[in-house]
Amino acid sequence: MPRRLAYAAAGLILTGSVAAPASAEPPSSISVPRGPDSPGYHLRIDTARLGISLSRGGEQLLRTASDAFTFDGGVATRVRSISREGTTVVARADSTAGRPVTLRITPRPDRFDLKWTVDGLAAGQRATHFDLTTSGYWYGGGETSEGKAQPYPLSAGTVDEPEFSPASYMMQEPYFFTSKSVGLFVRTAQPMKVALAGGRADLAVTNSAEYSSTVFVESSRRAVYDDYLGEVGKPAKSDATDSEYASPLWNSWAQYYRDIDQDKVLSWARDLKAAGVAGHTVQLDDKWESNYGNLTFDPKTFPDPKKLAADVHATGQKFGLWTTFWINLDSANYAYARDHGYLVRAKGNPAQPCTVTWWNGTAGIIDLGNPQARDWYTGNLRKLMADYGVDGFKFDTRFFDDRCAATGTLTPQDYQKLGADMTDAFDQQGAGIRTHWGNQRYGFVIRAVDADTTWDGLRTSLRRASAISANGYPFVETDMIGGSNSMPPPSREVLVRWAQAASLMPLMYASTSPVTTVDTTTGKPVAYPADTAKLYAAAVRTHAKLAGYLKTQVQQAVADGTPIMRPVYFDFPADHRFDTVDDEWLLGPALLAAPMIKAGASRDIALPSGLWFDPHTKRVELGGRTLRDYAAPLDTTPMFVRIGAPGWTDLAAHL
Repeated sequence: MPRRLAYAAAGLILTGSVAAPASAEPPSSISVPRGPDSPGYHLRIDTARLGISLSRGGEQLLRTASDAFTFDGGVATRVRSISREGTTVVARADSTAGRPVTLRITPRPDRFDLKWTVDGLAAGQRATHFDLTTSGYWYGGGETSEGKAQPYPLSAGTVDEPEFSPASYMMQEPYFFTSKSVGLFVRTAQPMKVALAGGRADLAVTNSAEYSSTVFVESSRRAVYDDYLGEVGKPAKSDATDSEYASPLWNSWAQYYRDIDQDKVLSWARDLKAAGVAGHTVQLDDKWESNYGNLTFDPKTFPDPKKLAADVHATGQKFGLWTTFWINLDSANYAYARDHGYLVRAKGNPAQPCTVTWWNGTAGIIDLGNPQARDWYTGNLRKLMADYGVDGFKFDTRFFDDRCAATGTLTPQDYQKLGADMTDAFDQQGAGIRTHWGNQRYGFVIRAVDADTTWDGLRTSLRRASAISANGYPFVETDMIGGSNSMPPPSREVLVRWAQAASLMPLMYASTSPVTTVDTTTGKPVAYPADTAKLYAAAVRTHAKLAGYLKTQVQQAVADGTPIMRPVYFDFPADHRFDTVDDEWLLGPALLAAPMIKAGASRDIALPSGLWFDPHTKRVELGGRTLRDYAAPLDTTPMFVRIGAPGWTDLAAHL
């Protein structure tokens, strides 16, 4: 017979059958009443074929697919019993593999923990599958792999991430959220397989005997974000300095790629200074080394690196170097690192170092699980600083590779933390570090992965930066202004519009000079029209005007994790126009950014409710409506100041 069990601690109600055949009783359910800080929810356990369905106020929020829980060789089927262990509801089901599946659900006022295991089965793949048709839009996850489209929302396109991992080069997190204010945090230190397509989401963990997750149920997407940060931690500081927020970082990669030498770098730095777009740092990117991993300058292309650093310093900018954890097999340091046990080991053969391919060849990876290896590597970096006047580094690397064997009991996630600890000792000069999977607390600047030098590249890079920010990394920037990806340089319009968009973000990360650059696909120089540098300089000045405001937003992010660049629906949750808008965002509470990110001289702009000051027209606009065909010639970056929001008076006075 059905019975009701009162959960005294949280006011939770379980109804349905307990320890009875599934076919004899209706599906069991858990009701969590509304509380002062939680909207309440209803959770049903489907018993004909093990699954769950989540609703609130009669509206369905989330449900599993018909094959809800799958594992190596099987899928959970009919529920045999449902019981209670304290406040945890335990459902035991059959499977097509003949092995019992045990699902445990522990409800709390604003979330529930969902875990499941397969009896007697060794660690392997465990996957939970969700039906997307009634769960609203899905967001989160972070960047899709380089070269793949970045849908917005995530569920609006196809996502297939076979390497969704703590060791990935992509900025990814095992966290997703929906437009119906539901969040899903998968608790794993191992690689996942993630796919969204055909109206379903497939989230698989690997190398695990248990699928463990938490589902947040809130009244707004911002509340879900706060719940998630409560689990993984907010930034304890900002890794960037005030000057790194106020002006651009210039990195040589998209300007010259690997065709680089001492004279080119210095000429580029001086041209930037003369054009009025110089920033706080000039970074020398790829191909300064004699061989990858040697950590020594190539004497043919950089005969006097100490003088180069001094000459860059004379322009009023710091000097930095690109570096990586990969050591190519032809590097002199490879044999040294191999012989001293400084490289991660091969799977199945711990006597041999692991060999991997990357974009610059075949290499071993420094093993951060070995303190001596870490000290040797950082010692080389400090020698570069002492000998040549290098001020800091762009760490452009993986810290582990899933093709290799971890040291001892370390997980891929552990290597992310080891990498974060190591790089945190150096000035990353606003280039940041691509460390993820629960490393929000370090407060690193995070740059979006390389994007094409096209309008599509600009849109993709902004989507990536937004996804990273919404995952709890508030100090974000796009890929290099103008894009990269070893393509021909951006057009004048793309370069200017990219700079304008970046000027309304926390940091500006630049490379392609608005004066002259090189088309490395042809080897021919490219000179931009004279007004290009002036338009770019105007964007740099706009960003500089935000310095005081941004400083306050950085402090706020450190205080409570508030993202600086955030989707408009974080602050206006009831305005569902913004569920699919990817070319507008809020920079802090008072500035709406609506830059041009496609060809043209006008655009429509959705204004949230309230009163908005337009710095260009000096007019006050009533919100809650859409401005049609807003004029935005190439010298105009559409933006609006929210009257009454914190910081609005200073913005209105200076923009």
